[in-house]
Amino acid sequence: MLKIPEKDDAIMNWLGVLISAALWFAAPPAFAALNVFACTPEWGALAKELGGDKANIYVATNALQDPHHIEARPSLIARARSADLVVCTGADLEVGWLPLVLTQSGNPKIRNGQPGYFEAARQVVLLEIPTLVDRSQGDVHPGGNPHIHLDPRNIAKIAAALNERMAQLDPPEAGHYRARSKAFLDRWQQAIARWEKEAAPLRGIAVVGYHKNMSYLNQWLGIREIGNLEPKPGLPPTAAHMSELLARLARDPAQAVVRSAYNDPRAAEWLSQNAKIPAVTLPFTVGGSDKARDLFSLYDDTLARLLVVAK
Repeated sequence: MLKIPEKDDAIMNWLGVLISAALWFAAPPAFAALNVFACTPEWGALAKELGGDKANIYVATNALQDPHHIEARPSLIARARSADLVVCTGADLEVGWLPLVLTQSGNPKIRNGQPGYFEAARQVVLLEIPTLVDRSQGDVHPGGNPHIHLDPRNIAKIAAALNERMAQLDPPEAGHYRARSKAFLDRWQQAIARWEKEAAPLRGIAVVGYHKNMSYLNQWLGIREIGNLEPKPGLPPTAAHMSELLARLARDPAQAVVRSAYNDPRAAEWLSQNAKIPAVTLPFTVGGSDKARDLFSLYDDTLARLLVVAK
């Protein structure tokens, strides 16, 4: 039997190393198939539910930022430059910053009208569409109220459409997205049934809001919003308006004053103290509280906070 000399053993070992290295570099790198740029945390959370490890999610804002007032920072432009899919609300919610980010990114895949551009608001029926728009009315959205994500039935419609868009952009993984979408929607419908049962005591209660950003939540749960801390949408509370609101509550009492985590708390606290009603801070979106870690816990925490005032 022929024995290979030790020198040849060393040569064979080096050849093995070189071949392994060549194969490693030739193999396609393991990375997420889709780079998703989500404008707000709720859409980042939804894209993660649908994409799993096949989607690399970047969220442009956080729960403590007012989504109306975001700066088109260079870091956002850089992220958009490498995006395959932009997922935003639309209905003019991001009109102050997103168009500039998309233009400056130089990324043709995510321009408005391209498959890489997805607006959630186009998938649902919008509330509060104004018949007349002028600056005297405040910051009114011409297409309707864009704060659509706090009705879970809207989330279901948007998830179905977003799943198909992700499958279109990444055909080899289409089965993966559709399987995850089915699993998510099955869990989501079960959760909606549970939430609606738990929220029954909220039907008919009256609240004062801060901005008109809880309309979809209120409609879903049957909550009456009898006023807002903002005198007009987008305008900060004034002393005169707060006094007027307090007088109104003497005639038509409310169970609570409700604000989002990103709203300034001072006006809500003033009205709470003077009207003798609790002030409730809702997470509004994923990350808005310690408990609102994903879409499911966002609704769990929102209902838990509201139900305190219904007891």
